[in-house]
Amino acid sequence: MKAPLDLDQLQTFISIADTGSFTRAAEEVHRTQSAVSMQMRRLEERIGKPLFEKEGRSNRLTEEGDKLLSYARRLLYLNRETLAAFDDQRLEGTIRIGTPDDYADRFLPEIMARFTRSNPRVELTVICEPTPGLVEHIKRGNLDLALVTHNDVRGQSEVVRREPLLWVSSANHATHEQETLPMAFGRPNCIWRRAAVDVLDLQNRDYRILFTSFSATVITAAVLSGLAISVLPECALRPGMRVLGEADGFGALPDCRIGIMRGQTSRPEIVDALARHISESLDNISVPLGEETGTFDFAALAFAKMKRSKPNQILPGW
Repeated sequence: MKAPLDLDQLQTFISIADTGSFTRAAEEVHRTQSAVSMQMRRLEERIGKPLFEKEGRSNRLTEEGDKLLSYARRLLYLNRETLAAFDDQRLEGTIRIGTPDDYADRFLPEIMARFTRSNPRVELTVICEPTPGLVEHIKRGNLDLALVTHNDVRGQSEVVRREPLLWVSSANHATHEQETLPMAFGRPNCIWRRAAVDVLDLQNRDYRILFTSFSATVITAAVLSGLAISVLPECALRPGMRVLGEADGFGALPDCRIGIMRGQTSRPEIVDALARHISESLDNISVPLGEETGTFDFAALAFAKMKRSKPNQILPGW
């Protein structure tokens, strides 16, 4: 029987993957660079496959290294969860978290499940509002932590996930073929709305804003009913939607960057624990789309790379 994997080696491996550098990883794990290199040689010997390849000055994961990364994160998380279950000094208290409702729908189940298993004595208070409102709550001390759409103008958020921002229409209607495009957007200060309007104006496309709402549910309903076109991050795609691309006359949009904002709190240890769980959860959640088959699986929370939605991909309806 083979010996089990060394968790210290896996922690170092994750640090190298995250930083792209043996030197920076050595600083993170408080080891010398030579010790880190030795750990990785032993891990490669244990796995029996090369895990890194050089790309300029950075160290890039091989296909086998990328495969190991998702398992390594799960093993380290399970280790922490196991130790927490026997820790008499486990975190206690209440933490206030905010998130837009489209992120809540896709990400909160995994985040809450992971965090609550490790910290059963912590009470989560959750509010759902658009990012601008959450930023104000953070500034006023009403929230300890917020999951937001990163905006360079606002700054201050730590980006933990990137996703493509996509043009979407109904798979059952030809809404995108109308001469004047009916659009459904968030409120005027929504950065997705501004990005979409900039692209439409640049292309001289005729459009009218038919629906404005801060609710992702309303925007989704307008799209699925064939009443409007909108822009959504990949995580917000729903069955019955069609992804539009350049072949349909829609220009490229900037990526959606999801970040964490921290407020002033008397319990920074709880905030740090939740922020870590959010970052790990978002790392592990893949977009539930079968790239080859076009299938859509709400239960799929695969520990793998996200599969990108292709233009003209149609998601089966309800």
